[in-house]
Amino acid sequence: MNIPSELKYTKDHEWVKIEGDVATIGITDFAQGELGDIVYVDVDTLDETVEIEEVFGSVEAVKTVSDLFMPLTGEVIEFNETLEDEPELVNSDPYGAGWMIKVKLSDASQVEDLLSAEGYQEIIQG
Repeated sequence: MNIPSELKYTKDHEWVKIEGDVATIGITDFAQGELGDIVYVDVDTLDETVEIEEVFGSVEAVKTVSDLFMPLTGEVIEFNETLEDEPELVNSDPYGAGWMIKVKLSDASQVEDLLSAEGYQEIIQG
């Protein structure tokens, strides 16, 4: 299972890549594997400020729909529009082409509360 060490993680299986005051967010390799084949990614919060742990969208797989939870408070400034036509990128490349949103951070100190790769691995291994 792929858990890149340079990323941060949440207990809700989102990953976060911080670049300055912008965070790129997606779901983890573990999450896409649990969901199965992803058929639709719905993000209706573009240009909105979303609070930490609020829902910013959902991901629909063949057998289930799962909410996506905001790992950090901020304004959703970009949605990966490629996913509208190719939602399967979340399955094939969850940490690359399958990213979901970019967020302008409201409070950079929240980054400190995210999980490291090691911390996330402990959660999924139970």
